[in-house]
Amino acid sequence: MAVTLVLRALGLGDLLTAVPALRALRRARPDDELVLAAPAPLEPLVSLLDAVDVLLPTPGLGALRHGVGAPFRPDLAVNLHGSGPQSIADLLTTRPERLITHRHPDFPRLDGPAWKGDLHEVERWGVLLACHGIPVDPEELWLPPPSEPSPAPGAVVIHPGAAFPARRWPPERFAAVARALTHDVTRTVETDGREAGARPVIVTGDEAERPLATEVAERAGLGREAVFVGQDLSGLAALVADAALVVCGDTGVGHLATAFGTPSVLLFGPTPPDLWGPPTTRPQHVVLWSGTVGDPHAPTPDPGLLRLTVPAVLEAARTLLVGGVPCRTNTAGLPPDQEGPTGKTGSRSVSSARAMSD
Repeated sequence: MAVTLVLRALGLGDLLTAVPALRALRRARPDDELVLAAPAPLEPLVSLLDAVDVLLPTPGLGALRHGVGAPFRPDLAVNLHGSGPQSIADLLTTRPERLITHRHPDFPRLDGPAWKGDLHEVERWGVLLACHGIPVDPEELWLPPPSEPSPAPGAVVIHPGAAFPARRWPPERFAAVARALTHDVTRTVETDGREAGARPVIVTGDEAERPLATEVAERAGLGREAVFVGQDLSGLAALVADAALVVCGDTGVGHLATAFGTPSVLLFGPTPPDLWGPPTTRPQHVVLWSGTVGDPHAPTPDPGLLRLTVPAVLEAARTLLVGGVPCRTNTAGLPPDQEGPTGKTGSRSVSSARAMSD
């Protein structure tokens, strides 16, 4: 059987933004065994994806050359990892018959489109594959819900973490949102007699984010049972898929909400949402962005992100929870004299926060 090997040895959001490209490759090569080289912890989501046959555990760049290796020679290798040179070198060590990648000066014999930092991450891989006659539908971001039951059905999920401090809204603000939404649930129970706990507020994170999640829960007046951290991806996926709402920053959990169609309020900054945000055609995913850009790797929260207010987040969250459609906006809760650019979905003047150089 012919093999198509795809390299995407990155994180949760990176996998989910590559789903349309993976489905396009599946359609283009229906008889191939499609092997995805990606980190092993992503397996619960890869197993939900109808496009991938085998996950080749690949923790990052260099693994194909120096560690994991590929136990086969692929007929086609596809670089959905980055612009090169390391990702290209990794795939070349598998000795593919053919390689699809962006062009790079270190590999002048390889053809491909130029890397552009101002493309949405989904669009980027669509452009790459289209250059090789493989059409991609950018709307194919969905995943089927996992079979595992949610640990907290119908929860409001608050996810305060992000890979870099620049993308982390302050914990006291997440706590204020969690406290207010918890109060809303309590007030609803008292008013209409619904069972308490029908819509719990849950704070999530990975094991490294346990202190952050605990701080947010404690500030919000929630008990330890509200902290959902250190679980594998299958449990997080089940929680998000069955949630009433997700509130988070520009992070993988937001992409998980998009994949499952779960209503979400997404706080963007310093990277504009037109580079990593959900499709503008989906009103259940509300993006709040101040309209400014900054350093995505800065050691402190981005000033533009700090301009997003608790009342603005609560207004969007409450509207979604009652089934309404808030305005998708770039500027949220800002005084008129502090607003950034409006009337457009985001600036394309900067490179993606996670545009990979190799």
